Amino acid sequence: MSQQITIAQLRAITQPDSVRGRANSEHWVADLYLRRISPYLTRILLKIHATPNAVTWVMIITGVSAGLSLLIPGMVGVVLALFLGQLQMLWDCCDGELARWKKKFSPAGIFLDTIGHYSAEATIVLMLGLRAANWPADPLNQSNYPFYGALIAIIVILNKVLNDAVHVAKFFTGGTRNKDDREIGQPKNSLLSKVRSIARFFPLHRIFHSVEMTIVISLVSAIGHLTNQENSLQLLINWILPISLFILIGHLIAILSSRKLIAS
Repeated sequence: MSQQITIAQLRAITQPDSVRGRANSEHWVADLYLRRISPYLTRILLKIHATPNAVTWVMIITGVSAGLSLLIPGMVGVVLALFLGQLQMLWDCCDGELARWKKKFSPAGIFLDTIGHYSAEATIVLMLGLRAANWPADPLNQSNYPFYGALIAIIVILNKVLNDAVHVAKFFTGGTRNKDDREIGQPKNSLLSKVRSIARFFPLHRIFHSVEMTIVISLVSAIGHLTNQENSLQLLINWILPISLFILIGHLIAILSSRKLIAS
């Protein structure tokens, strides 16, 4: 019976070392605190007979809502986006834990999970552009920031597509999925390998994730609010746009110079 499930039992089955020790897939907030509280929510979901895919749908709605919250004026919208960004990641922990406990794994689940992250991260930067333009109070044609937000959203999606394209390329050439191993992502060129090692100290690519993006937006908004600087989010976008282009190009070079596309 689900009522008899202990948190220790849940952790043993749903949070094995293969999950907690993933080199590239485990988000730092999950490792920091979300995995500590997620089994308690997962146990409740088991009691109400929730399915992994149903929880993934909740994750999708939560992530998109995080972006839409930025349209709420003042710090209320920003704080709500910050909270929903964390909540989305909590749901993301729980749907996987449910799947591992119930042993229900499906292509549909992976598909929905991917759509969830794509939609959340694109919506957040898209709404950031609208907020920076003071929409809907001001018309869209009075600012370039909605366009900049849309452009960043496209870059965010393309950056995620690069990872999926590696799996597609391997599949269509009869290869197997790459292991979750940092060594596979290391550039074959020694110079590029050194550049990549240095870049690890400046993980700019993290800003694409919904959690980091909502944290950065909240910090910048709070500073702007305290200093009465109304264009703080516009300044943020002015920084994010060139950085995102740099990250996209760097990601493409990193993949092409690594062993990820070697037939196996």
